Amino acid sequence: MQIRTTLAVAALCSSALIAGCESLSPDAMMQTGMGAFNAATLSDEEVRQMSEESCAQMDAEAQIAGEDSVYGQRLETIASHLGHEIDGTPVNYKVYLNDQPNAWAMANGCVRVYSGLMDMMNDNEVEGVLGHELGHVALGHSKKSMQTAYATSLARDAMAASGNAAVASLSSSQLGDLGEKFVNAQFSQSQETAADNFSFELLGERGISRQGLVTAFEKLASLDGGEGSLMSSHPGSSERAENMRAKLNAEG
Repeated sequence: MQIRTTLAVAALCSSALIAGCESLSPDAMMQTGMGAFNAATLSDEEVRQMSEESCAQMDAEAQIAGEDSVYGQRLETIASHLGHEIDGTPVNYKVYLNDQPNAWAMANGCVRVYSGLMDMMNDNEVEGVLGHELGHVALGHSKKSMQTAYATSLARDAMAASGNAAVASLSSSQLGDLGEKFVNAQFSQSQETAADNFSFELLGERGISRQGLVTAFEKLASLDGGEGSLMSSHPGSSERAENMRAKLNAEG
């Protein structure tokens, strides 16, 4: 049993699910490895609750545009077009007053768009981007990203505590760190493409112009290479714009 458990922990480390394993003591590696395993097997409800708490902490640390502000009113119009539910999950939208051109959505339906993105895009382009983020939620990508973010947080905490097991309930700082790891996570090429296609179909179902998907990616193309879920996307934004244009042309 001891050998099997040690091998399982080593497999977790080599899979890059957690970082910094080589810096851990054997006991800390065992505790962190098992914690990472637990993170990878979190239930939908556990991920939803973790996302709820992490999003709330992110909100507490952010400056949020008021509902009556220009940003708030624009987002309400966009949200009314996209809908307030995705695959049975209630969706809530807010604008962060942040110059970074970014947006993200957690598995609990927490959708956040930054004022920097709204400043560079028209409403139809923002609809395309948020449709993409909703795709990550509906397709389960956001759940997997939160699991990985949680696992890497466990590794960091185990190293800082010299082998003490990570606690089940996270502090405010840990929740904030978890949210940052989630926001800065990169999705795979197949996940990005699937989310693009989801947005394309969602906009069509909602009767929303899909031209904004093309022009949004064209605008983001000049920003490729930066940090954040939008700018670190693979494939690059230019290629994604071409893919959306091809889909539009194929439909005549």
